[in-house]
Amino acid sequence: MSTPQTRLEAHGIVVRRGGRTILDGVSLVLEGGQFTGLIGPNGSGKSTLMAVLAGLLVPDAGEVVLDGVPLARIDRRTLARRRAYLPQSPRAEWPLPVERMVALGLTPHLPAFGGLPAALAARVDAAIAQFDLGAHRYQPATTLSGGELARAMLARALVGEPELLLADEPLAGLDPRHALDGIGRLSALAGRGTLVLASLHELTLAARHATRLAVLREGRLVACGPTAEALTAGMLHEVFEVNACVTGAGTRTASVDFT
Repeated sequence: MSTPQTRLEAHGIVVRRGGRTILDGVSLVLEGGQFTGLIGPNGSGKSTLMAVLAGLLVPDAGEVVLDGVPLARIDRRTLARRRAYLPQSPRAEWPLPVERMVALGLTPHLPAFGGLPAALAARVDAAIAQFDLGAHRYQPATTLSGGELARAMLARALVGEPELLLADEPLAGLDPRHALDGIGRLSALAGRGTLVLASLHELTLAARHATRLAVLREGRLVACGPTAEALTAGMLHEVFEVNACVTGAGTRTASVDFT
């Protein structure tokens, strides 16, 4: 019997701050095996929606449901084991070695007593290798460059093999090689059944790798569906107020050119 896919649902999410509506009735459904790219102009509510979906921010109205259970009713440790959240512009506050910082992603999986079990230590080794961090393994995280820190944080988010990954601008600060590698890994995760939602600014990478797009404008969801259908020149003009030529959306040769 096949394992049921993870399903994350948002129903009528409203968030208000200081008299301003940040999210206005956002509803969407995300499922395991999908790589959904969340796009929209700065200030459209992407980071706020990410925090709500991760269970880190309680909305003023509406609810988020994971596999039929409202997030508010799920034990925090259980939720932490199932989902990983990568915030926008993460910072290293303490001079921990990179391997220790990556291992923090395993905190919800650790036994109450004792050190890091061998099986979990092997996950740290694999994540360090996969994200090209071997040369930085014992380096204090506070001394990493922006791109190196972004890779380390992505490794920390993924080392626990979460069922769902919510990543807020995970490619920010990465050079082209590591940006391509990072989005390739997100796509591969979804291909193995993980639910992946990532906010993205590089639209050509979104067009090539995301299987679905969710588009926010002024706190409202204006499009949500397969990339080939959602990513159009008309949508980009409406949402970003730019003229663009979109070719091959939803394929690995797609491009988005601004004219």
